[in-house]
Amino acid sequence: MITYNPKSWFKLIFALHKSDTIRMLWKELLYMMTFTLLINFLLMEFHPEHDSLGQLLSVYSLVGFVISLLLVFRTNTAYDRWWEGRKKWGELVNDTRNLAIKIKAFTNNQEDHEFYVRMIPNFVFATKEHLRFGVNMEELELTVEERKYIDQKDHKPVAISQLMYERMHAMAEKNQLDVADRLIINQNLNALLDSLGACERIKNTPIPYSYSLFLKKFIFVYVTTMPLALVNNFGYFAALISTYIFYVLVSMEVLAEEIEDPFGIDDNDLPTDGLSEKIRGNVREVMQ
Repeated sequence: MITYNPKSWFKLIFALHKSDTIRMLWKELLYMMTFTLLINFLLMEFHPEHDSLGQLLSVYSLVGFVISLLLVFRTNTAYDRWWEGRKKWGELVNDTRNLAIKIKAFTNNQEDHEFYVRMIPNFVFATKEHLRFGVNMEELELTVEERKYIDQKDHKPVAISQLMYERMHAMAEKNQLDVADRLIINQNLNALLDSLGACERIKNTPIPYSYSLFLKKFIFVYVTTMPLALVNNFGYFAALISTYIFYVLVSMEVLAEEIEDPFGIDDNDLPTDGLSEKIRGNVREVMQ
């Protein structure tokens, strides 16, 4: 995730970061410029009586308003997914802290402390990579037996959670936890799984394919036929105007596509790597 100063207007205006859509779309912009120039040329050279096409301008203004509404809905939907993912990771931060504090307070067994010092961050790191490309076992702090057990499981975060539940049950069997303490810890363990499930829902439920397909086709047809309405007033500059409008509209769609899956490694995705390291540091500090 990129950190920046939102008050630095001139720096942001002239910045050309790799996440800037103009870097992503420069080939498409060249194609669109060429295509619209060709349409302009055909209209001006082979259809000199194109004055009547100027009447289409009002129609394109109305259609542009419809596209803007669709893009607002598209962007808001994508941002809602991004923000919900951030809230769930904020809940992970809070729940891991609460869990570590309660385990530290409820039991004095050093082995149990060392187990949860490893396993609470392990759950977070496994969740982070589970939402990406698959769990990186090298990021986890595991014993040989724990690694062997987790390797056999397809869902690594759930396997780690299961180990924490089993350890809590063993502590209760040894009378290291009473019923009330066990219920309190159980609430935080449940909350970890709830956050995991919510993030999986965001990850596995993209914007419906038909909606995304329709919006892309709508934008393409709108922009490529725009010279018909602009050529009467702007001549060959109609191609430049059409290309610029294409850049604006498609940039909104590209940005929405990037943030609708907020758990990846794109520049605008959530800083889950930093949050995972923060949780590991917090848990170690609490359990010292």
